[in-house]
Amino acid sequence: MIDKNLQERFNQEGMVLIPSVFSDTEVAALKTELLAATLEDYTDPVKHFDKGMVHNCMLRGRHMLALLDNPKVYNCVTTLLDPCAIIYAYQASTLMAKSSNYGTRVHVDCPRFIPNYMTNLGLILPLDDFTLDNGATYYLPGSHLSENIPSEDNFYQQAQRAVCRKGDLILFNARLVHAAGANDTEQERCALTINFCRSYMRQRFDFPRLMPTELIDTLGDRGKQLIGMNVRMPSSLEEFYLPEEQRLYRANQG
Repeated sequence: MIDKNLQERFNQEGMVLIPSVFSDTEVAALKTELLAATLEDYTDPVKHFDKGMVHNCMLRGRHMLALLDNPKVYNCVTTLLDPCAIIYAYQASTLMAKSSNYGTRVHVDCPRFIPNYMTNLGLILPLDDFTLDNGATYYLPGSHLSENIPSEDNFYQQAQRAVCRKGDLILFNARLVHAAGANDTEQERCALTINFCRSYMRQRFDFPRLMPTELIDTLGDRGKQLIGMNVRMPSSLEEFYLPEEQRLYRANQG
């Protein structure tokens, strides 16, 4: 899926769009699960700064869990970032009707700037078409190459929009300056967002402990790697000295 030309464009612009990665059937199943979770959290009386943005989506539906084993996603992540990459965060970037959310601020998804070295990769899976009216993401091509974050005025003067179809895949360097738009329509605009990081980095949540064993057991090798099962810390000398095939922190993880 990621050829040399696409990788070069990604390196230069900081974002690429791969069309028609998921079928309408796959998208519909994911949207049903995500919208149910979004509505459940959105009506929660507790007010969070990112209200309506579902966290840890792998816990909220079997199709969102199975996405972690998807070979197309795995290929994109391991090609653009690292063969041993893991998930930093897995959440929603849904815009409810006539609304905006925490993602509409001008921001980057990674605070670290290391020249010529990407620590985090962002993935957006639109479950509805992204249009100018329903909040298609603003982004500033090439901004991942600079340590400086532009002012809002400068950003919006130069930004482009990630207009795309449901089932497409948006991949971006997490240092790319971007912002969700506002949804001015009468319908929700659903999307999933996954942030991937290097295997030696900490995750937002301790996914191997957070996830029930029965869910982890449904994942294949790809999914288990991505949630961090290969880079767990031993909590005792007994765990540290386990046989190699049982080690919590596997060899050659980067």
